[in-house]
Amino acid sequence: MDANGTSSFDPDAPLGSDSGGHNRRRAAIAVAPFLAIGLGNLVLLLGWGIEPLWAFAILPPILFCSVLAYIVFSTDFLSDRT
Repeated sequence: MDANGTSSFDPDAPLGSDSGGHNRRRAAIAVAPFLAIGLGNLVLLLGWGIEPLWAFAILPPILFCSVLAYIVFSTDFLSDRT
């Protein structure tokens, strides 16, 4: 934060990682493209006319991986390992 209350851009941390605490915005930005691709694949499978049961069979792994990635990014679980 600057003296006037605005945040300045840090080129070393473009997503604004906070030290200590959860960074939900950074996690959402990191996970959103992968979740969108997975849901897009689901819509594509349904559009091709495959049986809905088989199309929705890929939904639990997509959601599980997205939630797991969100938890890892939001808690900085890997910060001490890089």
